[in-house]
Order: sequence, then C-alpha cells, then structure tokens
Amino acid sequence: MGLRFLEHVLILTHDPEATRDWFCDNLGFTNGYHPEFGFPVYWLYIGDQDVLHIGKARHSVHQDTYLKTPSDVEGADYSAAGALGSGRIDHICLNCEGMEEFIDRLNQRGVEFSERKAHNSNLYQLFMREPINGIKVELNFSWEEAVRMGRVAQYHDNGPVTNSVT
Repeated sequence: MGLRFLEHVLILTHDPEATRDWFCDNLGFTNGYHPEFGFPVYWLYIGDQDVLHIGKARHSVHQDTYLKTPSDVEGADYSAAGALGSGRIDHICLNCEGMEEFIDRLNQRGVEFSERKAHNSNLYQLFMREPINGIKVELNFSWEEAVRMGRVAQYHDNGPVTNSVT
C-alpha cells in the first residue's frame, strides 16, 4: 500500500472564472486541459501537472451526484453554498498504488467509499469523506490495477452503473 503524491485540490466557489484568473495572474498557474465531466471545471497546471481544480458550487444535480461520497448525510450542504467568500476545498486527491491493501484497510476500519472510473482516462478512483472535518478524499489508482483485481466501478463516464460495466 503506497501513497505516491498529492494529485490535486478541488475548490468549489461562487465565481470560478475570477478564482481561475487570480491563481493564473498572480501565482503563474496555467489554465489547461481537463476531461469532460458534464459540468464546468477549470484545471490549473504547474508545468505538466494539474494541481488545482476549480468549479462552481451548486452548479447542478449531476455535479453534486458525481462529487458525492457514500457517507454523505442527506440534507447536509457540502457545496459551500455558492455564497461570496465561501470558496472551499471540496477534496484532496492522492495518487496511490496497492489498491488491494487500501481496500482491505478501509473495509477493516468501516470506511465507506465509492468506486469510479475517471472520465476519459485510465484512472480508477476511490472516494470517501473523512468524518472529522467533512473533507472528501479521492484515491487514484491505475485502471489496470482495478482490472487485475476484478473491481467494478459504480460510476463511469456515462453516469452511475446500473446493470453492466461500460
């Protein structure tokens, strides 16, 4: 089981464009490529690595569903409400290896997580929420590792999986 590096942070904000512009203009981030998620997002890069993702809080039901974790409490507002000054970190993402050990550890500790195939990529993701501060945690593994283990993602490029894996 191995943490490799922090991949990215997602900020949900009332003004994603101004947030993007501030980080680019003042800190030198570069706005760049991102997969199509079905809701608007900006990915800001340092060199070749996307490290800051920015989205609009409460953009759509689809976005809320995509970003949801299994332990989310119905009726709780995890979106920062989109109010001025409410931009908050939605989740941290860690690049990992050794998915089997991570899944065993999470299961042994009773941590609920969802499994997703990342849009247009070769990533397999586990999403959970740490209960102390409500921060969502995303663990990214290679798709090949998931295939070797026979894992079936609950969410794919076209939405939730109902009967078959795409």
